Amino acid sequence: ADVTAMAGAEPGEPNPEEFVYGEEDFVLQAVGWGDPDSAPSRFDRVLLAGWSDRMERGLFRYRLGPLPTRVLPGPVRLVAQLNEQRSAKRRPPQPVRSLRDPFDPGAFNFTRLRPAELLFRLRRAGGPGPPPEPLLVAINASPLERGHVLLLPEPARRLPQALTAPALRGALEAALLSAHPGFRVGFNGLGGGASVNHLHLHGLYLDRPLPLEEAAAEPLGPRLGLLRAGPAPAFLFFAPGPAALEPVSRAVCRAAEHLGRAGLACNVLATRGDPPAGPGAGGGRGLRVLLWARRPLFGPKAGEPFAVALCELAGLLPLPAEPLYRDITEVQALSAIRQHLLPEPELLHLGGELARLLER
Repeated sequence: ADVTAMAGAEPGEPNPEEFVYGEEDFVLQAVGWGDPDSAPSRFDRVLLAGWSDRMERGLFRYRLGPLPTRVLPGPVRLVAQLNEQRSAKRRPPQPVRSLRDPFDPGAFNFTRLRPAELLFRLRRAGGPGPPPEPLLVAINASPLERGHVLLLPEPARRLPQALTAPALRGALEAALLSAHPGFRVGFNGLGGGASVNHLHLHGLYLDRPLPLEEAAAEPLGPRLGLLRAGPAPAFLFFAPGPAALEPVSRAVCRAAEHLGRAGLACNVLATRGDPPAGPGAGGGRGLRVLLWARRPLFGPKAGEPFAVALCELAGLLPLPAEPLYRDITEVQALSAIRQHLLPEPELLHLGGELARLLER
Protein backbone atom coordinates (compact mmCIF):
# COMPACT_ATOMS: atom_id res chain seq x y z
CA ALA A 1 0.00 0.00 0.00
CA ASP A 2 1.16 3.53 -0.67
CA VAL A 3 0.28 4.82 2.78
CA THR A 4 -0.49 2.41 5.58
CA ALA A 5 -1.84 2.99 9.07
CA MET A 6 0.83 3.05 11.74
CA ALA A 7 1.18 0.01 13.93
CA GLY A 8 2.54 0.05 17.46
CA ALA A 9 1.90 3.68 18.37
CA GLU A 10 1.75 4.46 22.07
CA PRO A 11 -1.77 4.43 23.56
CA GLY A 12 -3.20 7.94 23.37
CA GLU A 13 -0.44 9.05 20.96
CA PRO A 14 -1.39 10.49 17.58
CA ASN A 15 -1.30 7.70 15.06
CA PRO A 16 -0.58 9.17 11.63
CA GLU A 17 -0.46 7.11 8.49
CA GLU A 18 2.93 5.93 7.35
CA PHE A 19 4.43 6.95 4.02
CA VAL A 20 6.89 4.18 3.23
CA TYR A 21 9.37 4.94 0.45
CA GLY A 22 12.35 3.29 -1.14
CA GLU A 23 15.19 4.39 -3.37
CA GLU A 24 12.92 3.95 -6.40
CA ASP A 25 10.81 6.88 -5.10
CA PHE A 26 13.65 9.40 -5.34
CA VAL A 27 13.16 11.86 -8.20
CA LEU A 28 16.74 12.25 -9.36
CA GLN A 29 16.02 15.01 -11.89
CA ALA A 30 13.03 17.17 -10.98
CA VAL A 31 11.16 18.87 -13.80
CA GLY A 32 12.54 22.21 -14.92
CA TRP A 33 11.11 25.59 -14.05
CA GLY A 34 9.44 25.83 -17.45
CA ASP A 35 6.88 23.22 -16.36
CA PRO A 36 6.76 22.97 -12.55
CA ASP A 37 3.17 21.69 -12.59
CA SER A 38 3.86 18.53 -14.57
CA ALA A 39 3.56 15.08 -13.00
CA PRO A 40 3.75 15.55 -9.22
CA SER A 41 5.34 12.61 -7.40
CA ARG A 42 3.53 10.28 -5.00
CA PHE A 43 5.04 12.32 -2.12
CA ASP A 44 3.76 15.60 -3.61
CA ARG A 45 0.27 14.19 -4.18
CA VAL A 46 -0.09 12.80 -0.64
CA LEU A 47 1.41 15.90 1.04
CA LEU A 48 -0.62 18.47 -0.92
CA ALA A 49 -3.86 16.50 -0.67
CA GLY A 50 -3.47 16.21 3.11
CA TRP A 51 -2.46 19.86 3.42
CA SER A 52 -5.48 21.06 1.38
CA ASP A 53 -7.79 18.81 3.40
CA ARG A 54 -6.56 20.38 6.67
CA MET A 55 -7.02 23.87 5.18
CA GLU A 56 -10.62 23.03 4.27
CA ARG A 57 -11.18 21.69 7.80
CA GLY A 58 -10.03 24.97 9.36
CA LEU A 59 -6.94 23.60 11.12
CA PHE A 60 -4.71 26.52 10.12
CA ARG A 61 -4.62 29.90 11.82
CA TYR A 62 -5.74 31.57 8.59
CA ARG A 63 -6.86 30.71 5.05
CA LEU A 64 -3.98 31.10 2.64
CA GLY A 65 -4.95 32.39 -0.80
CA PRO A 66 -2.68 33.60 -3.59
CA LEU A 67 -0.11 36.02 -2.14
CA PRO A 68 0.84 39.30 -3.86
CA THR A 69 4.42 38.82 -5.07
CA ARG A 70 6.92 41.11 -6.80
CA VAL A 71 10.62 41.01 -7.66
CA LEU A 72 12.40 44.07 -6.27
CA PRO A 73 14.32 46.03 -8.91
CA GLY A 74 18.06 45.51 -8.57
CA PRO A 75 20.82 43.00 -9.27
CA VAL A 76 20.00 40.58 -6.41
CA ARG A 77 16.39 40.06 -7.60
CA LEU A 78 14.86 39.66 -4.15
CA VAL A 79 11.32 38.24 -4.19
CA ALA A 80 8.93 40.18 -1.93
CA GLN A 81 5.68 38.56 -0.84
CA LEU A 82 2.87 40.11 1.18
CA ASN A 83 1.61 37.81 3.97
CA GLU A 84 -0.21 40.06 6.46
CA GLN A 85 -2.10 37.24 8.16
CA ARG A 86 1.05 35.35 9.14
CA SER A 87 2.46 38.29 11.06
CA ALA A 88 -0.90 39.05 12.71
CA LYS A 89 -2.05 35.53 13.56
CA ARG A 90 1.00 33.32 14.06
CA ARG A 91 2.00 32.15 17.53
CA PRO A 92 4.52 34.63 19.03
CA PRO A 93 8.07 33.22 18.81
CA GLN A 94 9.41 31.74 22.04
CA PRO A 95 12.01 33.81 23.88
CA VAL A 96 15.49 32.40 23.28
CA ARG A 97 18.26 33.30 25.72
CA SER A 98 21.22 31.40 24.32
CA LEU A 99 22.39 29.11 21.52
CA ARG A 100 22.18 26.20 23.96
CA ASP A 101 18.76 26.70 25.56
CA PRO A 102 17.49 23.31 26.78
CA PHE A 103 14.08 21.97 25.74
CA ASP A 104 11.37 23.53 27.97
CA PRO A 105 8.40 21.19 28.47
CA GLY A 106 6.36 24.14 29.81
CA ALA A 107 6.61 26.12 26.56
CA PHE A 108 4.72 25.30 23.36
CA ASN A 109 6.25 22.26 21.67
CA PHE A 110 5.29 19.69 19.07
CA THR A 111 4.08 17.08 21.56
CA ARG A 112 1.03 19.40 21.75
CA LEU A 113 0.05 19.16 18.10
CA ARG A 114 -3.52 18.01 17.52
CA PRO A 115 -3.60 14.58 15.83
CA ALA A 116 -5.33 16.11 12.79
CA GLU A 117 -2.33 18.42 12.24
CA LEU A 118 -0.16 15.38 11.43
CA LEU A 119 -0.20 14.35 7.77
CA PHE A 120 1.95 11.19 7.79
CA ARG A 121 5.16 9.63 9.07
CA LEU A 122 7.97 9.31 6.52
CA ARG A 123 9.85 6.01 6.71
CA ARG A 124 12.37 4.58 4.26
CA ALA A 125 12.50 0.84 3.60
CA GLY A 126 15.57 -0.52 1.85
CA GLY A 127 18.83 1.10 0.63
CA PRO A 128 21.02 3.04 0.13
CA GLY A 129 22.72 2.47 3.48
CA PRO A 130 20.90 2.42 6.81
CA PRO A 131 17.64 4.41 6.70
CA PRO A 132 17.41 7.80 8.44
CA GLU A 133 15.18 8.15 11.47
CA PRO A 134 11.50 8.50 10.52
CA LEU A 135 10.13 12.04 10.37
CA LEU A 136 6.60 13.16 11.18
CA VAL A 137 5.21 15.54 8.56
CA ALA A 138 2.78 18.06 10.10
CA ILE A 139 1.13 21.20 8.81
CA ASN A 140 2.70 24.51 9.73
CA ALA A 141 -0.43 26.20 11.10
CA SER A 142 0.93 29.65 10.09
CA PRO A 143 1.99 28.85 6.54
CA LEU A 144 4.24 30.89 4.27
CA GLU A 145 3.09 29.04 1.15
CA ARG A 146 0.78 26.26 0.02
CA GLY A 147 2.25 22.97 1.23
CA HIS A 148 4.35 24.51 4.06
CA VAL A 149 5.00 21.63 6.49
CA LEU A 150 7.09 20.82 9.54
CA LEU A 151 9.46 17.83 9.49
CA LEU A 152 9.72 16.45 13.02
CA PRO A 153 11.97 13.75 14.46
CA GLU A 154 10.00 11.80 17.08
CA PRO A 155 8.56 14.71 19.18
CA ALA A 156 8.41 12.58 22.36
CA ARG A 157 12.24 12.63 22.44
CA ARG A 158 11.99 16.37 23.30
CA LEU A 159 15.14 17.39 21.47
CA PRO A 160 16.04 21.08 21.50
CA GLN A 161 16.41 23.02 18.23
CA ALA A 162 19.96 21.88 17.42
CA LEU A 163 20.44 20.22 14.04
CA THR A 164 21.29 16.50 14.03
CA ALA A 165 22.63 14.54 11.07
CA PRO A 166 19.85 11.87 11.14
CA ALA A 167 17.12 14.55 11.09
CA LEU A 168 18.84 16.50 8.32
CA ARG A 169 19.33 13.37 6.24
CA GLY A 170 15.64 12.49 6.55
CA ALA A 171 14.75 16.01 5.40
CA LEU A 172 17.17 15.83 2.44
CA GLU A 173 15.60 12.52 1.41
CA ALA A 174 12.20 14.23 1.57
CA ALA A 175 13.53 16.88 -0.83
CA LEU A 176 14.41 14.13 -3.31
CA LEU A 177 10.92 12.60 -2.99
CA SER A 178 9.36 15.71 -4.55
CA ALA A 179 9.21 16.21 -8.31
CA HIS A 180 8.60 19.96 -7.94
CA PRO A 181 11.71 22.07 -8.68
CA GLY A 182 10.83 24.48 -5.86
CA PHE A 183 10.25 22.06 -2.96
CA ARG A 184 12.91 23.11 -0.46
CA VAL A 185 13.73 22.08 3.08
CA GLY A 186 15.35 24.26 5.70
CA PHE A 187 16.27 24.83 9.32
CA ASN A 188 16.40 27.91 11.55
CA GLY A 189 18.71 27.56 14.54
CA LEU A 190 18.33 29.16 17.97
CA GLY A 191 19.27 32.82 17.62
CA GLY A 192 18.70 32.46 13.87
CA GLY A 193 14.94 32.89 13.69
CA ALA A 194 13.73 29.62 15.24
CA SER A 195 10.39 30.30 16.93
CA VAL A 196 10.03 26.95 18.79
CA ASN A 197 12.86 25.28 20.73
CA HIS A 198 11.92 21.71 19.71
CA LEU A 199 13.80 20.05 16.87
CA HIS A 200 12.05 20.71 13.56
CA LEU A 201 12.82 21.49 9.95
CA HIS A 202 10.60 23.14 7.35
CA GLY A 203 9.47 21.86 3.98
CA LEU A 204 7.83 24.24 1.52
CA TYR A 205 7.02 24.74 -2.11
CA LEU A 206 8.41 28.07 -3.35
CA ASP A 207 7.12 28.68 -6.84
CA ARG A 208 10.15 30.59 -8.10
CA PRO A 209 13.72 29.80 -9.02
CA LEU A 210 16.37 31.49 -6.85
CA PRO A 211 19.81 32.65 -8.03
CA LEU A 212 21.47 30.39 -5.44
CA GLU A 213 20.34 27.28 -7.38
CA GLU A 214 22.83 27.76 -10.20
CA ALA A 215 25.40 30.42 -9.34
CA ALA A 216 28.99 29.15 -9.15
CA ALA A 217 30.69 28.94 -5.73
CA GLU A 218 34.28 29.73 -4.79
CA PRO A 219 35.94 26.47 -3.68
CA LEU A 220 37.17 26.49 -0.06
CA GLY A 221 38.04 22.78 0.09
CA PRO A 222 37.16 19.50 -1.61
CA ARG A 223 33.67 19.41 -0.09
CA LEU A 224 32.95 23.07 0.67
CA GLY A 225 32.34 26.22 -1.32
CA LEU A 226 31.43 29.83 -0.63
CA LEU A 227 28.33 30.95 -2.53
CA ARG A 228 27.86 34.70 -2.90
CA ALA A 229 24.65 34.67 -4.95
CA GLY A 230 21.59 36.07 -3.22
CA PRO A 231 21.52 38.54 -0.35
CA ALA A 232 23.88 36.71 2.03
CA PRO A 233 26.99 34.60 1.39
CA ALA A 234 26.56 30.94 2.37
CA PHE A 235 28.76 27.89 2.75
CA LEU A 236 27.77 25.39 0.05
CA PHE A 237 27.69 21.59 0.27
CA PHE A 238 26.54 19.45 -2.66
CA ALA A 239 24.97 16.00 -2.91
CA PRO A 240 24.94 14.71 -6.51
CA GLY A 241 22.60 11.84 -5.57
CA PRO A 242 21.07 9.80 -2.74
CA ALA A 243 24.31 8.05 -1.74
CA ALA A 244 25.87 11.44 -0.85
CA LEU A 245 23.10 12.52 1.54
CA GLU A 246 24.56 10.75 4.57
CA PRO A 247 28.11 12.22 4.36
CA VAL A 248 26.71 15.66 3.43
CA SER A 249 24.34 15.60 6.43
CA ARG A 250 27.23 14.75 8.75
CA ALA A 251 29.44 17.46 7.24
CA VAL A 252 26.74 20.16 7.53
CA CYS A 253 26.08 19.22 11.17
CA ARG A 254 29.78 19.22 12.03
CA ALA A 255 30.02 22.68 10.52
CA ALA A 256 26.91 23.87 12.38
CA GLU A 257 28.34 22.58 15.67
CA HIS A 258 31.56 24.49 14.96
CA LEU A 259 29.52 27.67 14.45
CA GLY A 260 27.75 27.10 17.75
CA ARG A 261 31.06 26.71 19.58
CA ALA A 262 32.15 30.00 18.00
CA GLY A 263 29.04 31.73 19.36
CA LEU A 264 27.33 31.96 15.98
CA ALA A 265 23.78 31.05 14.95
CA CYS A 266 22.97 29.24 11.71
CA ASN A 267 20.34 28.69 9.06
CA VAL A 268 20.24 25.87 6.49
CA LEU A 269 18.44 25.52 3.15
CA ALA A 270 18.47 22.57 0.75
CA THR A 271 17.37 23.16 -2.83
CA ARG A 272 17.65 21.42 -6.18
CA GLY A 273 20.59 22.96 -7.96
CA ASP A 274 23.66 22.70 -10.12
CA PRO A 275 27.06 21.40 -9.00
CA PRO A 276 29.15 24.00 -7.12
CA ALA A 277 31.04 25.04 -10.27
CA GLY A 278 27.73 26.09 -11.89
CA PRO A 279 25.58 24.83 -14.76
CA GLY A 280 28.19 24.94 -17.51
CA ALA A 281 30.76 22.83 -15.69
CA GLY A 282 29.31 19.39 -16.45
CA GLY A 283 27.59 17.00 -14.07
CA GLY A 284 23.87 16.83 -13.42
CA ARG A 285 21.82 18.75 -10.91
CA GLY A 286 21.64 17.44 -7.37
CA LEU A 287 20.90 18.93 -3.95
CA ARG A 288 22.66 22.09 -2.87
CA VAL A 289 22.75 22.49 0.92
CA LEU A 290 23.51 26.04 2.09
CA LEU A 291 24.68 26.90 5.59
CA TRP A 292 24.57 30.53 6.71
CA ALA A 293 26.63 31.72 9.69
CA ARG A 294 25.29 34.80 11.47
CA ARG A 295 25.40 36.79 14.64
CA PRO A 296 22.74 35.39 17.00
CA LEU A 297 19.71 37.51 17.80
CA PHE A 298 17.86 36.91 21.05
CA GLY A 299 14.45 38.59 21.15
CA PRO A 300 12.95 40.95 18.57
CA LYS A 301 15.15 43.74 17.28
CA ALA A 302 13.55 47.18 17.47
CA GLY A 303 13.07 48.97 14.19
CA GLU A 304 13.65 45.96 11.92
CA PRO A 305 11.38 45.99 8.85
CA PHE A 306 11.23 42.16 8.93
CA ALA A 307 12.75 39.23 10.81
CA VAL A 308 15.64 37.46 9.10
CA ALA A 309 15.53 33.66 8.88
CA LEU A 310 16.19 31.11 6.15
CA CYS A 311 13.71 32.50 3.59
CA GLU A 312 15.12 36.03 3.80
CA LEU A 313 18.71 34.76 3.56
CA ALA A 314 17.73 32.81 0.45
CA GLY A 315 16.17 35.88 -1.19
CA LEU A 316 12.44 35.47 -0.39
CA LEU A 317 10.98 38.23 1.79
CA PRO A 318 7.59 37.40 3.39
CA LEU A 319 6.50 40.91 4.46
CA PRO A 320 3.93 41.75 7.13
CA ALA A 321 2.34 44.98 5.83
CA GLU A 322 1.16 46.39 2.51
CA PRO A 323 3.06 49.74 2.66
CA LEU A 324 6.33 47.89 3.36
CA TYR A 325 5.61 45.43 0.53
CA ARG A 326 4.81 48.29 -1.85
CA ASP A 327 7.71 50.59 -0.99
CA ILE A 328 10.70 48.53 0.16
CA THR A 329 13.79 48.79 -2.04
CA GLU A 330 16.57 46.28 -2.59
CA VAL A 331 19.01 48.55 -0.76
CA GLN A 332 16.76 48.72 2.33
CA ALA A 333 16.13 44.96 2.31
CA LEU A 334 19.82 44.10 1.93
CA SER A 335 20.70 46.47 4.76
CA ALA A 336 18.19 44.73 7.07
CA ILE A 337 19.56 41.29 6.16
CA ARG A 338 23.27 42.09 6.20
CA GLN A 339 23.35 43.61 9.68
CA HIS A 340 23.08 40.00 10.95
CA LEU A 341 26.02 38.73 8.91
CA LEU A 342 29.75 38.48 9.58
CA PRO A 343 32.25 40.98 8.18
CA GLU A 344 34.13 39.62 5.15
CA PRO A 345 37.45 38.87 6.93
CA GLU A 346 35.62 36.97 9.68
CA LEU A 347 33.58 35.02 7.10
CA LEU A 348 36.68 33.99 5.14
CA HIS A 349 38.54 33.01 8.32
CA LEU A 350 35.56 30.87 9.33
CA GLY A 351 35.48 29.29 5.85
CA GLY A 352 39.12 28.26 6.25
CA GLU A 353 38.36 26.72 9.66
CA LEU A 354 35.40 24.77 8.26
CA ALA A 355 37.41 23.51 5.25
CA ARG A 356 40.12 22.18 7.59
CA LEU A 357 37.54 20.67 9.95
CA LEU A 358 35.84 18.78 7.11
CA GLU A 359 39.09 17.39 5.72
CA ARG A 360 39.89 15.64 9.01
